[in-house]
Amino acid sequence: MFVHKTNHKLSHTFKIAALFLALFLVLTACGSKDSAGGNNQPAPANNSQSENAASGNDDQVRVVKHAMGETEIKGTPQKVVVLTNEGTEALLALGVKPIGAVRSWTGDPWYDHIKDEMEGVTVVGEESQPNLELIAGLQPDLIIGNKMRQEKVYEQLKAIAPTVMAEDLRGEWKINFKLYAEALGKSAEGDELMAAFDARIEDFKARAGDKVNETVSVVRFMAGKTRVYHTNTFSGIIFDQIGLARTDMTKNAKDSFVDEITKERLPEADADRLFYFTYETGDDKANATEQEWTNDPLWKNLGAVKNGRAYKVSDAIWNTAGGIKAANLMLDELYEIYEIQQ
Repeated sequence: MFVHKTNHKLSHTFKIAALFLALFLVLTACGSKDSAGGNNQPAPANNSQSENAASGNDDQVRVVKHAMGETEIKGTPQKVVVLTNEGTEALLALGVKPIGAVRSWTGDPWYDHIKDEMEGVTVVGEESQPNLELIAGLQPDLIIGNKMRQEKVYEQLKAIAPTVMAEDLRGEWKINFKLYAEALGKSAEGDELMAAFDARIEDFKARAGDKVNETVSVVRFMAGKTRVYHTNTFSGIIFDQIGLARTDMTKNAKDSFVDEITKERLPEADADRLFYFTYETGDDKANATEQEWTNDPLWKNLGAVKNGRAYKVSDAIWNTAGGIKAANLMLDELYEIYEIQQ
């Protein structure tokens, strides 16, 4: 019995010692956490990088090649200034609200189809003349522009913040969109959005059937002049992707971009379906041109007009905005005009 009691006491003593040891280890671990100001437990490197990237504070540097050379972009840009209308649409589509953007070509200051998403964004001038002082005051960590518009101020812009520029604006929106997504660190999201748009194009083609063989023409009214737009334009690129037939005027055009025409040439612009839009900047001069031309007998005698297939559409969506949002809205209208169910 004596031996049994001794073993029982020893066992009880070991249990108490073990309890104190465990408590000591816990307190030591807590003290380690407090002295470091955080959790010292090792974390997988990928998780740490992911968290840092999400907060925009990571040290990863990406090199983006663009029209003006190469630009190093550190981390995930959080404060972006964009200097083209189509670039603004790209940012919004990718879930990035710019801190500053150039004014829309029409609208006060933004196009109707984006104004709800642009509340609080600072206007930093025009595409052709951005306000460098305003841009610097916003302290951006990325500037997105276009060589065609801002080549002369590129050196000044890149002195403010890393600057990426696309090459051109004429019909290049899909190429530019890919560059902008890369600059933002959102290439995967950009690829998904572009794949979704291309899938819609293929769906339209499949549902349109023989309607794609009907010729299309595009007329734009401006202050004191009228133009016919051809293949190397925003709407023209989308028409070509769908495979819509074009008129002889477009096929034989010396300039793939535009023909400025007189009323006498209106019959050349006729087509099975004629789309027209008006670039009105607020002085009503473009609207006056539209009224003058559409009330002329030469216009009224066009086959598309007499057959009820002359469609007035938005200049912003069909031409001026030039980005992915406008492209999808234009496609929405084409589904409706061609009476195709989505």
